[in-house]
Amino acid sequence: MKNILIIALSILFLGNSQAQTQKNKSKNNMEKQTIYQFKVQDLSGKEFDFATLKGKKIMIVNTASQCGLTPQYKELEALYKKYKSKNLVIVGFPANNFGAQEPGTNAEIATFCQKNYGVTFPMMSKISVKGKDMDKVYQFLTQKSKNGLQDSEVQWNFQKYLINEKGQLEKVISPQVLPTDASIVNWING
Repeated sequence: MKNILIIALSILFLGNSQAQTQKNKSKNNMEKQTIYQFKVQDLSGKEFDFATLKGKKIMIVNTASQCGLTPQYKELEALYKKYKSKNLVIVGFPANNFGAQEPGTNAEIATFCQKNYGVTFPMMSKISVKGKDMDKVYQFLTQKSKNGLQDSEVQWNFQKYLINEKGQLEKVISPQVLPTDASIVNWING
């Protein structure tokens, strides 16, 4: 009887130990998720693979053409031109989630960005950045269980998500903070 009890306790202990090991592995895998797992479509319908940006700092920003913050395109482009040789990439995601301020098609958005702001940084196809149809990239950016940093909600157009060289979310920047703000420039140079 004593041997059966020892065996039962050993099995119970081993099972709990394995369950804890599996739980730790799951937790570690959750923390290791990066932006590099995503492939999206750009404005022209071509595949854009975030894995091609390994080793670069990335700013992801949701954009809109008819917003009071739309002039930030000018500063985003200036920032991109100044720092792209220092491994910064800005990736824009047009979204129509706030006040229907991005009603255009992908082609119309591309024309608007080029004509009005000379945008050369990568612009992706229009997506949803909140709600039930939230794009998988924004699920990653806004859910701590996926990004390992924090939960957040996209407040408005031109919210900025800063991704480090390892593909991990590092900072969330308010829409009202200009792209050339010291907090962003210091992060780029840091």
